[in-house]
Amino acid sequence: MTRQYGFYINSSICSGCKTCLMACRDKHDLEQGTAWRRVYEVSGGDWIRRGESWLSTVFCYNLSLSCNHCDNPVCVQVCPTGAHTKREDGIVAIDKDRCVGCRYCEWACPYGAPRYDARAGVMTKCNFCIDNLEQGTPPACVAACPMRAIDFGDVAELEKKYGPAVTVYPLPDPRHTRPNLYIRAHRQAHRADNDSAHVNNREEL
Repeated sequence: MTRQYGFYINSSICSGCKTCLMACRDKHDLEQGTAWRRVYEVSGGDWIRRGESWLSTVFCYNLSLSCNHCDNPVCVQVCPTGAHTKREDGIVAIDKDRCVGCRYCEWACPYGAPRYDARAGVMTKCNFCIDNLEQGTPPACVAACPMRAIDFGDVAELEKKYGPAVTVYPLPDPRHTRPNLYIRAHRQAHRADNDSAHVNNREEL
């Protein structure tokens, strides 16, 4: 494998505007309710009484996620028809002509990346805007972000530029699939490990 594409997400400046989600949906003509990129709204904390005063421990942050084009993609492993493949550039793609819509990949992926297209009866997901890359332009989500909170590139270059990968709530243990995702965590994200953090917009995801 000559390279491995990955995403960088700067959660510390993501405003949760969901422009990345809409740009992805528009480019790929996704039906209502189908989102290859989702924005998680995470919050936690409470109000604590200290004597006659109340102290706020409330925190919140946003996290934009799509397919992470993992080193060990479980979607590829469980696909019974070989429709899921990992390309030489590291992008995990779906061959719609071979997909039978069994949804095994959807159930296996810990990030919820594969999405069922009821119109076509097949699975779909982020393809890293392969056509854009071939033309030398960035993926739609990267180009659209008004805060420049999303970047992409070869993972070796991303690590040099942004440092080693970190994991934040609500992401699963990265050792399972080894996602190619680099995150700059929000300054309050570490509190999600100790406080009762939760995702506020699960109905959107």
